[in-house]
Amino acid sequence: MAGDSWKMGSRAPGFILGCCVLLAIAWGPVLSLVPRTQEELLEWEETEELTSPLGHMKGDEETQKHSPRQGEDLPTSRCYRCCDPGTPVYQTIPPPQINITILKGEKGDRGDRGLQGKVGKTGSTGLRGHIGPKGQKGSLGAPGDPCKKVYAAFSVGRKKDLHSNDYFQPVVFDTEFVNLYKHFNMFTGKFYCYVPGIYFFSLNVHTWNQKETYLHIMKNEEEMVILYAQVSDRSIMQSQSLMLDLREKDEVWVRLFKGERENAIFSDEFDTYITFSGYLVKPASEP
Repeated sequence: MAGDSWKMGSRAPGFILGCCVLLAIAWGPVLSLVPRTQEELLEWEETEELTSPLGHMKGDEETQKHSPRQGEDLPTSRCYRCCDPGTPVYQTIPPPQINITILKGEKGDRGDRGLQGKVGKTGSTGLRGHIGPKGQKGSLGAPGDPCKKVYAAFSVGRKKDLHSNDYFQPVVFDTEFVNLYKHFNMFTGKFYCYVPGIYFFSLNVHTWNQKETYLHIMKNEEEMVILYAQVSDRSIMQSQSLMLDLREKDEVWVRLFKGERENAIFSDEFDTYITFSGYLVKPASEP
């Protein structure tokens, strides 16, 4: 038994070597036809297309087998190589064109006006422009109102003393310092208002020793203010002033009180001790 197994073990390598030789002889021509590079693969495919028209017929049959029949669902997916003869060609579908003039509607009503926006920032001052040409002479205007006297002033004095009597006496003045437009009447001793407005008046007198001094500044027949000095051993200067709102034709004058008591004012021909003055402060025509 040991001798038989040794004989079989010595023959086995020779048997395997013989089988390899037979396989190489049988498959050598077939392996030589298999392309080893990309160029050989392309040449082999071109040769197959030219020499074997049956291959196209087989390819068409396979395509028909794999194409779905009527009523059957399409296959989910199938891969193709770009170099395969049966690769389907897909046509490019252009995008749809929409005619905008057909879709355009009619013009709508005008909407409400929106809110006013915020005021923008003030811009910088621009450059000064060129001086324009001189304009034409304008037309002659309408004639104005006649010139009105809007001033009034007077200042008068008396150089004679005056004593009271049984009746009221207006103080008449004999010396004229200022009498604008002759609004003060030297014969009546009264100022007549021709320009309505606000006036200022002032009266100054000299008292008599041991006699009372009692006078009033009058507006028309109404007593406005009093100038008074009591009996004294000494004579003194006494004054009074005021402002009056006069209307046209009002009269302002000085009145000596009647002789219920001994009443007098002093003056002489050498000096003027008694004065009465007034002037317009603001005409009523001014705003």
